[in-house]
Amino acid sequence: MANLLRPAILAAARSSRIKSAITHAPGTRSLVTRFVAGEARDDVLVATRALLDSGRAVSIDHLGEDTTDAEQARAIVAEYRSLLGDLAELDEAPGSHRLEVSVKLSALGQALPVDGDKIALDHARELCEAALAAGVWVSVDAEDHTTTDGALSIVSALRADYPWVGAVLQAYLRRTESDCRDLAGPGSRVRLCKGAYREPASVAFQSAAEVDDSYRRCLAILMDGDGYPMVASHDPAMIDAATAEARRTGRGPDRYEHQMLYGIRDVEQQRLADSGARMRVYVPYGAQWYGYFMRRLAERPANLTFFLRSLTTRT
Repeated sequence: MANLLRPAILAAARSSRIKSAITHAPGTRSLVTRFVAGEARDDVLVATRALLDSGRAVSIDHLGEDTTDAEQARAIVAEYRSLLGDLAELDEAPGSHRLEVSVKLSALGQALPVDGDKIALDHARELCEAALAAGVWVSVDAEDHTTTDGALSIVSALRADYPWVGAVLQAYLRRTESDCRDLAGPGSRVRLCKGAYREPASVAFQSAAEVDDSYRRCLAILMDGDGYPMVASHDPAMIDAATAEARRTGRGPDRYEHQMLYGIRDVEQQRLADSGARMRVYVPYGAQWYGYFMRRLAERPANLTFFLRSLTTRT
């Protein structure tokens, strides 16, 4: 079924007619706005303020990956800089790192035909410098497996000056256990997620059980290390595993965190925050919400059922 749904969802992502229908359909539009904070910076700042007031931390993603135009990449950098300036004023506890921005290197120009890696690195450095002044963390998001080497190389370069830059690893990739060992050193922040892109069996585990087993192995490596694990999962089994691993390794709530997507399992997010755990919410915003939303479904069409189920329950 997934193989049949994916081409249809990708086709819908390119259709202006379907985009218009989704944008103007009250039911579907409410589904989208449940998971995307809005199109404007003011929208995400309102959502961020509410999450901070609830005791949760926040990571903000300005939607705009797959940039192939240098001017567009600069515009995305400018938006992030403005966002960071606003976040510096929003945070009443500077230095607490309750606020973070997540960036995709493809949004910063990595896919440009000439000097893409250098341009993305230069842009990322600019954002890290602005984030440092604002007291905000930065994490470099994962994309499909073909970008992993380039992304980790850029993260390594950034950490020479900004050692707090976070890396994102996807447990369904066969290489990730090795990457976790490489990145589990002192001060290293690693967000571990299961992964949502559709990848070939040669590089990625295909069954849910295999991915779960890999996640647990990777989580144990990170918890045994000297870094700061960020457990990005909505799966109750993985949340329980993180709690057990933290107990096994003697980690207090200030030495790791949970992460979930905006609009997913809100009650569980609040429960974790109220229990004293650090709970960070990944909040996307921007005018490119339609492509983001459809790609999320296309990456793993089973997400469609998950999103629809989440619309009827906030647990």
